[in-house]
Amino acid sequence: MTGDGDIRYLLLALSLITVFLVAEVLAAFFGRSLALLADGGHMLTDVAALGMSAWAVRLAKRPSEGRWTFGLKRAEILSAAVNGVTLIAIALLIAVEAIQRLVTPQHVNGAVVLTVALVGAAVNVAVAAVLSRSNRTSLNIRGAYAHILTDLYAFIGTAVAGLIIILTKWNRADPIASLFVVLLMIWTAWGLLRDAGKILLQASPDSLDLVHVRSHLSEVEHVLDIHDLHAWTVTSGQTTLSAHVVVEDHCFDSGHAPQVLDALQKCLTEHFEVEHATFQLEPATHASHEDGLHP
Repeated sequence: MTGDGDIRYLLLALSLITVFLVAEVLAAFFGRSLALLADGGHMLTDVAALGMSAWAVRLAKRPSEGRWTFGLKRAEILSAAVNGVTLIAIALLIAVEAIQRLVTPQHVNGAVVLTVALVGAAVNVAVAAVLSRSNRTSLNIRGAYAHILTDLYAFIGTAVAGLIIILTKWNRADPIASLFVVLLMIWTAWGLLRDAGKILLQASPDSLDLVHVRSHLSEVEHVLDIHDLHAWTVTSGQTTLSAHVVVEDHCFDSGHAPQVLDALQKCLTEHFEVEHATFQLEPATHASHEDGLHP
């Protein structure tokens, strides 16, 4: 779970990136570099991503109340998904301009490109160091970190393009570096959207094998069958599970049902680290009332 410390790290990273973004956009216009402008566009999404991530962490900390029975923990997942969408949108805009400049090259100031790219790489290393202290098991934090790491690689590519332009005057190196940035942005966006989509569509977590879970729960004493088993992720690191558990009839007559429930919860906690689960205990005769439920 993310907390106050993560918010401070995000805001510090946001401050560093914002200051450099202003300087880079000015340098891009004076140096006439699309690669720098592409990096600037990417860094603009970094600013949005970091700001949104900090806001999402604050929302996720709100307690559950009213209709929000899980609180607003999914705000972090929505933030990660929006980060992915913005990356793709910016990448497409940059790709169109880069292709046009490959066809019709423009003069680029290689010295400006190289200098700004090296400074940008240094800033991104500092920001990555700040974010590395935060909770990177959170998809939201991981999304913000991915933005920064992608920027670092992009600046390295831009620096190489600047050096090539200085040495060879080959101006097409600039749009080629821009396309390299585009590929990085799309790759990062795909990872964020894939992982956020799994959570929003309530897929079972990759780390949880439901066949294995069913097998373990079935071994609990007095358990006859497990069905209608579901597992999903509320937010990063918070897995929830529910299941219908058929137990021997005498468990209800003897008052032994609470002990079976304790054993089921203990099994989940010890073997699968799932702490939030809901079990419906039922006798075998109850199956006739559950037509249409999942197996």
